[in-house]
Amino acid sequence: MRTCIAVLAAATLFLAGLLTAQAEAATPREEISATVDRILTLLRDKDMDRMERRRTLTDTIEARFDFDTMARSTLGKYWKKASSEQRQRFKELFSDLLESTYLGRIEAYTDETVSYGEEKVRGNKALVETSVHSGNTDIPIHYKLVQKQNGWYVYDVVIEGVSLVRNFRSSYGTIVKKEGFDQLFGRMEEKIAELKRKQNH
Repeated sequence: MRTCIAVLAAATLFLAGLLTAQAEAATPREEISATVDRILTLLRDKDMDRMERRRTLTDTIEARFDFDTMARSTLGKYWKKASSEQRQRFKELFSDLLESTYLGRIEAYTDETVSYGEEKVRGNKALVETSVHSGNTDIPIHYKLVQKQNGWYVYDVVIEGVSLVRNFRSSYGTIVKKEGFDQLFGRMEEKIAELKRKQNH
């Protein structure tokens, strides 16, 4: 009898803990809202040291973006053909490039208002729609997320109807096919340098 009561008590505690964890888990929209608001706050802080702001922005983005999934998706069939060293190099360059591209776009909207719209969840995937209000114009920026053990992570950003991952995949596939990975890496390095020069002006 005591054993049954103990088992029942343990099961009750486990269920209560599970329900509490589910209740406390942030939704995809809440996760995106927290991240975007944090990024905009950092960009608007004119008193913060530029290098410190850059490091904090990088940490904020890397904490919410799933660069592994994005890198594999962008290379598509060429991911399997790449060596482990080429995959690692691509992931490093791609995360740097995507971060610079994303920051460059959102930095243009630093002084505007962002609203968070509909959230669509299907299994472990979600889409969070946001809109930047600039004067009489609304600029849609939508985030595609995948659920992992400890939260929701961005695997693509669609800005004004253009998917960053799909856009990169189209051009990168052509370069790898015609010129190989070394040429792709060289072009990525040039683009990263160009974007960072613009951000530092």
